Amino acid sequence: MSKHIYIIKVIVLILILIIMFMGCARREASDTFIQIKGSDTEVNLVQRLAESLMKKNPNVYIAVTGGGSGTGIAALINKQTDIANSSRAMKDEEIDMAKERGVNPVAIVFALDGLALIVHESLPVESLSIDEVGQIYKREITNWNEVGGPDLEISMYGRQSNSGTYIYFRDNVIKGDYSPKVRRMNGTAQIVEAVKKDKAGIGYVGIGYIIDDKGNILPGINSLKIAKDENSPAISPLEPENVKSGLYPIVRPLYQYTDGLPEGNLLDFIIFELSDRGQEIVVMEGYYPVSSVYMEMNEKLGISK
Repeated sequence: MSKHIYIIKVIVLILILIIMFMGCARREASDTFIQIKGSDTEVNLVQRLAESLMKKNPNVYIAVTGGGSGTGIAALINKQTDIANSSRAMKDEEIDMAKERGVNPVAIVFALDGLALIVHESLPVESLSIDEVGQIYKREITNWNEVGGPDLEISMYGRQSNSGTYIYFRDNVIKGDYSPKVRRMNGTAQIVEAVKKDKAGIGYVGIGYIIDDKGNILPGINSLKIAKDENSPAISPLEPENVKSGLYPIVRPLYQYTDGLPEGNLLDFIIFELSDRGQEIVVMEGYYPVSSVYMEMNEKLGISK
Protein backbone atom coordinates (compact mmCIF):
# COMPACT_ATOMS: atom_id res chain seq x y z
CA MET A 1 0.00 0.00 0.00
CA SER A 2 1.39 3.38 -0.97
CA LYS A 3 1.99 6.03 1.66
CA HIS A 4 -0.50 8.33 -0.10
CA ILE A 5 -3.35 5.78 0.05
CA TYR A 6 -2.51 5.01 3.70
CA ILE A 7 -2.81 8.69 4.65
CA ILE A 8 -6.16 8.99 2.86
CA LYS A 9 -7.51 5.95 4.77
CA VAL A 10 -6.35 7.39 8.09
CA ILE A 11 -8.06 10.71 7.31
CA VAL A 12 -11.30 8.94 6.35
CA LEU A 13 -11.19 6.89 9.57
CA ILE A 14 -10.67 10.05 11.65
CA LEU A 15 -13.61 11.76 9.92
CA ILE A 16 -15.84 8.74 10.57
CA LEU A 17 -14.89 8.78 14.27
CA ILE A 18 -15.59 12.53 14.49
CA ILE A 19 -19.02 12.12 12.88
CA MET A 20 -19.85 9.22 15.22
CA PHE A 21 -18.76 11.28 18.24
CA MET A 22 -20.81 14.29 17.17
CA GLY A 23 -23.84 12.09 16.64
CA CYS A 24 -23.52 10.67 20.13
CA ALA A 25 -23.05 14.16 21.54
CA ARG A 26 -26.22 15.36 19.85
CA ARG A 27 -28.26 12.42 21.19
CA GLU A 28 -26.97 13.03 24.67
CA ALA A 29 -27.64 16.78 24.42
CA SER A 30 -31.20 16.21 23.13
CA ASP A 31 -32.34 15.32 26.65
CA THR A 32 -31.57 18.85 27.78
CA PHE A 33 -32.05 20.84 24.56
CA ILE A 34 -35.53 22.08 23.61
CA GLN A 35 -36.18 23.62 20.18
CA ILE A 36 -39.21 25.92 19.80
CA LYS A 37 -40.27 27.48 16.48
CA GLY A 38 -43.23 29.37 15.08
CA SER A 39 -45.55 32.25 15.89
CA ASP A 40 -44.07 35.76 15.89
CA THR A 41 -46.89 36.76 18.23
CA GLU A 42 -45.55 34.31 20.79
CA VAL A 43 -41.80 34.47 20.20
CA ASN A 44 -40.94 37.26 22.69
CA LEU A 45 -43.22 35.87 25.38
CA VAL A 46 -41.89 32.31 25.05
CA GLN A 47 -38.32 33.63 25.03
CA ARG A 48 -38.95 35.32 28.41
CA LEU A 49 -40.50 32.14 29.80
CA ALA A 50 -37.55 30.09 28.51
CA GLU A 51 -35.01 32.49 30.04
CA SER A 52 -36.76 32.29 33.40
CA LEU A 53 -36.79 28.49 33.42
CA MET A 54 -33.15 28.26 32.30
CA LYS A 55 -32.15 30.41 35.29
CA LYS A 56 -33.84 27.88 37.56
CA ASN A 57 -32.47 24.89 35.68
CA PRO A 58 -29.14 25.72 33.98
CA ASN A 59 -28.88 22.14 32.68
CA VAL A 60 -31.67 22.83 30.18
CA TYR A 61 -31.14 24.95 27.08
CA ILE A 62 -34.19 26.27 25.19
CA ALA A 63 -33.86 27.86 21.75
CA VAL A 64 -36.82 29.98 20.60
CA THR A 65 -37.23 31.29 17.04
CA GLY A 66 -40.11 32.88 15.11
CA GLY A 67 -41.04 32.79 11.45
CA GLY A 68 -44.81 32.48 11.80
CA SER A 69 -47.25 29.83 12.98
CA GLY A 70 -47.13 28.03 9.65
CA THR A 71 -43.36 27.73 9.94
CA GLY A 72 -43.61 26.21 13.41
CA ILE A 73 -46.32 23.76 12.40
CA ALA A 74 -44.34 22.69 9.32
CA ALA A 75 -41.28 22.14 11.53
CA LEU A 76 -43.31 19.95 13.90
CA ILE A 77 -44.72 17.92 11.00
CA ASN A 78 -41.18 17.43 9.67
CA LYS A 79 -39.85 16.53 13.15
CA GLN A 80 -37.58 19.57 13.20
CA THR A 81 -38.82 21.12 16.45
CA ASP A 82 -39.97 19.99 19.89
CA ILE A 83 -42.67 22.66 20.22
CA ALA A 84 -44.55 24.55 17.52
CA ASN A 85 -45.76 27.96 18.68
CA SER A 86 -49.01 28.82 16.92
CA SER A 87 -51.43 31.69 17.33
CA ARG A 88 -54.08 29.61 15.55
CA ALA A 89 -55.36 26.08 15.75
CA MET A 90 -53.83 23.56 13.36
CA LYS A 91 -55.86 22.94 10.21
CA ASP A 92 -57.38 19.51 9.58
CA GLU A 93 -55.12 18.98 6.58
CA GLU A 94 -52.06 19.81 8.71
CA ILE A 95 -53.10 17.29 11.34
CA ASP A 96 -53.65 14.66 8.63
CA MET A 97 -50.23 15.36 7.13
CA ALA A 98 -48.61 15.13 10.57
CA LYS A 99 -50.20 11.75 11.26
CA GLU A 100 -49.11 10.47 7.85
CA ARG A 101 -45.53 11.25 8.91
CA GLY A 102 -45.85 9.61 12.31
CA VAL A 103 -46.42 12.82 14.29
CA ASN A 104 -49.29 13.07 16.79
CA PRO A 105 -49.99 16.80 17.41
CA VAL A 106 -51.12 17.65 20.95
CA ALA A 107 -52.43 21.19 21.57
CA ILE A 108 -51.69 23.07 24.79
CA VAL A 109 -53.04 26.60 25.47
CA PHE A 110 -50.58 28.56 27.62
CA ALA A 111 -51.85 32.16 27.29
CA LEU A 112 -54.54 34.37 25.77
CA ASP A 113 -53.98 37.31 23.44
CA GLY A 114 -56.10 40.32 22.62
CA LEU A 115 -55.62 41.50 19.05
CA ALA A 116 -55.48 45.31 18.86
CA LEU A 117 -56.21 47.58 15.90
CA ILE A 118 -53.67 50.40 15.85
CA VAL A 119 -53.59 53.73 14.01
CA HIS A 120 -51.25 56.72 13.89
CA GLU A 121 -51.41 58.82 17.05
CA SER A 122 -52.63 61.86 15.09
CA LEU A 123 -55.66 60.14 13.57
CA PRO A 124 -58.87 61.43 15.25
CA VAL A 125 -60.73 58.11 15.16
CA GLU A 126 -61.30 56.38 18.50
CA SER A 127 -63.40 53.33 17.68
CA LEU A 128 -64.68 50.97 15.00
CA SER A 129 -67.03 48.01 14.91
CA ILE A 130 -65.76 44.59 13.83
CA ASP A 131 -67.85 44.93 10.67
CA GLU A 132 -66.17 48.26 9.86
CA VAL A 133 -62.72 46.74 10.38
CA GLY A 134 -63.64 43.90 8.03
CA GLN A 135 -64.92 46.33 5.42
CA ILE A 136 -61.68 48.33 5.62
CA TYR A 137 -59.53 45.23 5.01
CA LYS A 138 -61.80 44.09 2.18
CA ARG A 139 -61.46 47.59 0.70
CA GLU A 140 -65.21 48.26 0.96
CA ILE A 141 -64.38 51.27 3.16
CA THR A 142 -61.49 53.15 1.57
CA ASN A 143 -61.36 56.57 3.27
CA TRP A 144 -61.23 57.54 6.93
CA ASN A 145 -64.02 60.09 6.37
CA GLU A 146 -66.43 57.16 5.94
CA VAL A 147 -65.98 56.29 9.64
CA GLY A 148 -65.85 59.78 11.12
CA GLY A 149 -62.21 60.60 10.37
CA PRO A 150 -60.39 63.01 8.04
CA ASP A 151 -60.35 62.86 4.26
CA LEU A 152 -57.47 60.38 3.98
CA GLU A 153 -57.27 57.21 1.93
CA ILE A 154 -56.78 54.31 4.35
CA SER A 155 -53.49 52.41 4.30
CA MET A 156 -53.82 48.81 5.49
CA TYR A 157 -51.05 46.77 7.11
CA GLY A 158 -51.14 43.07 7.93
CA ARG A 159 -49.08 39.91 8.19
CA GLN A 160 -47.96 37.45 5.56
CA SER A 161 -49.98 34.32 4.85
CA ASN A 162 -47.74 31.98 6.90
CA SER A 163 -48.80 33.90 10.03
CA GLY A 164 -51.40 32.50 12.40
CA THR A 165 -52.50 36.07 13.07
CA TYR A 166 -53.12 36.56 9.34
CA ILE A 167 -55.40 33.51 9.28
CA TYR A 168 -57.16 34.30 12.57
CA PHE A 169 -57.87 37.89 11.45
CA ARG A 170 -59.11 36.75 8.03
CA ASP A 171 -61.46 34.12 9.44
CA ASN A 172 -62.77 35.93 12.52
CA VAL A 173 -62.67 39.64 11.70
CA ILE A 174 -62.63 40.13 7.93
CA LYS A 175 -64.76 37.01 7.34
CA GLY A 176 -63.66 37.07 3.73
CA ASP A 177 -60.58 37.71 1.61
CA TYR A 178 -58.05 40.46 2.21
CA SER A 179 -57.87 43.28 -0.31
CA PRO A 180 -54.80 42.91 -2.53
CA LYS A 181 -53.86 46.43 -1.38
CA VAL A 182 -53.08 45.24 2.16
CA ARG A 183 -49.35 45.64 2.74
CA ARG A 184 -48.05 42.34 4.10
CA MET A 185 -45.31 42.76 6.69
CA ASN A 186 -42.79 40.14 7.83
CA GLY A 187 -43.58 40.54 11.53
CA THR A 188 -45.70 42.33 14.12
CA ALA A 189 -42.95 44.81 15.01
CA GLN A 190 -42.81 45.91 11.37
CA ILE A 191 -46.56 46.65 11.42
CA VAL A 192 -46.12 48.84 14.50
CA GLU A 193 -43.24 50.77 12.92
CA ALA A 194 -45.12 51.22 9.63
CA VAL A 195 -48.23 52.64 11.35
CA LYS A 196 -46.08 55.02 13.42
CA LYS A 197 -44.90 56.58 10.14
CA ASP A 198 -48.22 56.54 8.27
CA LYS A 199 -50.91 59.06 9.29
CA ALA A 200 -53.52 57.10 7.33
CA GLY A 201 -52.38 53.65 8.45
CA ILE A 202 -54.17 50.87 10.31
CA GLY A 203 -52.72 47.54 11.45
CA TYR A 204 -53.55 44.56 13.66
CA VAL A 205 -51.11 43.40 16.33
CA GLY A 206 -50.95 41.44 19.56
CA ILE A 207 -51.41 43.77 22.52
CA GLY A 208 -48.09 42.71 24.01
CA TYR A 209 -46.32 44.49 21.15
CA ILE A 210 -47.83 47.92 21.83
CA ILE A 211 -47.51 48.38 25.60
CA ASP A 212 -44.49 48.89 27.82
CA ASP A 213 -43.73 47.06 31.07
CA LYS A 214 -46.01 49.49 32.96
CA GLY A 215 -48.98 48.79 30.72
CA ASN A 216 -48.78 52.11 28.84
CA ILE A 217 -49.22 52.25 25.08
CA LEU A 218 -46.07 52.97 23.08
CA PRO A 219 -45.62 56.49 21.65
CA GLY A 220 -46.63 57.17 18.05
CA ILE A 221 -49.75 54.99 17.91
CA ASN A 222 -53.27 54.73 19.31
CA SER A 223 -55.24 51.56 19.96
CA LEU A 224 -58.83 51.68 18.73
CA LYS A 225 -61.79 50.65 20.84
CA ILE A 226 -63.68 47.86 19.08
CA ALA A 227 -67.42 47.12 19.19
CA LYS A 228 -68.76 43.62 18.65
CA ASP A 229 -71.58 45.07 16.51
CA GLU A 230 -73.33 48.37 15.92
CA ASN A 231 -75.55 47.86 18.98
CA SER A 232 -72.67 47.13 21.38
CA PRO A 233 -70.32 49.53 23.16
CA ALA A 234 -66.79 49.97 21.85
CA ILE A 235 -64.30 48.33 24.23
CA SER A 236 -60.62 49.09 24.76
CA PRO A 237 -58.15 46.17 24.75
CA LEU A 238 -55.78 48.17 26.96
CA GLU A 239 -57.82 47.37 30.08
CA PRO A 240 -56.77 43.82 31.06
CA GLU A 241 -60.13 43.04 32.63
CA ASN A 242 -61.88 43.71 29.30
CA VAL A 243 -59.85 40.93 27.71
CA LYS A 244 -60.06 38.49 30.64
CA SER A 245 -63.84 38.89 30.93
CA GLY A 246 -64.46 38.55 27.21
CA LEU A 247 -65.88 42.07 26.85
CA TYR A 248 -63.24 42.89 24.24
CA PRO A 249 -64.38 40.99 21.14
CA ILE A 250 -61.05 40.01 19.52
CA VAL A 251 -59.43 37.52 21.90
CA ARG A 252 -57.74 34.25 20.92
CA PRO A 253 -55.92 31.39 22.61
CA LEU A 254 -52.19 30.98 22.07
CA TYR A 255 -51.21 27.37 21.32
CA GLN A 256 -48.15 25.21 21.61
CA TYR A 257 -48.12 21.89 19.77
CA THR A 258 -45.98 18.90 20.69
CA ASP A 259 -45.56 15.48 19.09
CA GLY A 260 -47.52 13.34 21.55
CA LEU A 261 -47.87 14.15 25.23
CA PRO A 262 -44.73 15.96 26.42
CA GLU A 263 -42.36 14.21 28.82
CA GLY A 264 -39.25 15.01 30.83
CA ASN A 265 -37.80 18.49 30.47
CA LEU A 266 -40.33 19.34 27.75
CA LEU A 267 -43.19 18.63 30.15
CA ASP A 268 -41.41 20.56 32.92
CA PHE A 269 -41.20 23.63 30.67
CA ILE A 270 -44.88 23.55 29.77
CA ILE A 271 -45.87 23.05 33.41
CA PHE A 272 -43.67 26.04 34.28
CA GLU A 273 -45.50 28.16 31.68
CA LEU A 274 -48.82 27.26 33.34
CA SER A 275 -47.52 27.77 36.88
CA ASP A 276 -48.26 30.90 38.92
CA ARG A 277 -44.80 32.27 38.06
CA GLY A 278 -45.20 31.44 34.38
CA GLN A 279 -48.58 33.14 34.20
CA GLU A 280 -47.13 36.19 35.99
CA ILE A 281 -44.60 36.46 33.15
CA VAL A 282 -47.46 36.12 30.64
CA VAL A 283 -49.15 39.15 32.23
CA MET A 284 -45.90 41.12 32.51
CA GLU A 285 -45.34 40.66 28.77
CA GLY A 286 -48.75 42.16 27.94
CA TYR A 287 -50.69 38.93 27.42
CA TYR A 288 -53.40 37.31 29.52
CA PRO A 289 -53.48 34.24 31.74
CA VAL A 290 -55.09 31.00 30.64
CA SER A 291 -58.81 30.98 31.40
CA SER A 292 -60.39 28.19 33.43
CA VAL A 293 -61.89 26.66 30.27
CA TYR A 294 -58.48 26.19 28.63
CA MET A 295 -56.83 25.16 31.89
CA GLU A 296 -59.39 22.36 32.17
CA MET A 297 -58.54 21.29 28.61
CA ASN A 298 -54.87 21.13 29.56
CA GLU A 299 -55.66 19.15 32.70
CA LYS A 300 -57.57 16.57 30.67
CA LEU A 301 -54.30 15.94 28.84
CA GLY A 302 -52.59 15.42 32.19
CA ILE A 303 -50.86 18.81 31.99
CA SER A 304 -51.42 21.14 34.92
CA LYS A 305 -49.41 23.45 37.15
